[in-house]
Amino acid sequence: MRYQVIGDTMPAVEVVFDAAGETMYTQSGGMAWMSEGVSMDSNMRGGLGKSIGRMFSGESLFMATYKAERPGSMIAFASTVAGEVLPVDVGVSGGIICQKGAFLCAEETVNLSVALTKKMSAGFFGGEGFILQDISGKGMVFLEIDGNKVEKQLAPGEVIKVDTGNVVAFEKTVKYEVETVKGLKNIFFGGEGLFLTKLTGPGRVVLQTQNFNEFAGRIARMIPGK
Repeated sequence: MRYQVIGDTMPAVEVVFDAAGETMYTQSGGMAWMSEGVSMDSNMRGGLGKSIGRMFSGESLFMATYKAERPGSMIAFASTVAGEVLPVDVGVSGGIICQKGAFLCAEETVNLSVALTKKMSAGFFGGEGFILQDISGKGMVFLEIDGNKVEKQLAPGEVIKVDTGNVVAFEKTVKYEVETVKGLKNIFFGGEGLFLTKLTGPGRVVLQTQNFNEFAGRIARMIPGK
């Protein structure tokens, strides 16, 4: 298959299949447009157990699988918020851990499952959710980014502390935990909440400049009550 990311504010990834039988899958409702020659099948990918696990990681119970019936057929998957689409070659990266909701679409050879954080506190307070997404296998996966993408390559032992919800993905060599903001004045008046996400290298980290859940919360506070 071949792909191109199109658009700036609300981007999409457009995929052209090179051969009949090539397949892409996405969460229910992720397809934006497609040509003739592409068939669709909705299914509980991996069975009921894995499907329920995906629900906890921010995806839908049913996944939609699209198969090329002839070479040259095309399909596109669009982002749901303003930001970027990040292509990742899973075989080259060795697999990644993502925040819930980051998954957009992937080739059939890419596996999407859940990954528990090593520390309970990281899940309950880290902003990325207790259950994260574990992406493995081979092939291309495409991730959604809120706002703009910022990439960091952490050296062994190097630490970066991130506001909750701004982590998109990180390599499996990166240690992930949560620490409490120090100082009562910082907790109550600093505006960053009680916790920060702590990432320790080595490995690649992908961050996003916008936390959409926080943005939506600010909008909601401006809506007059009924």
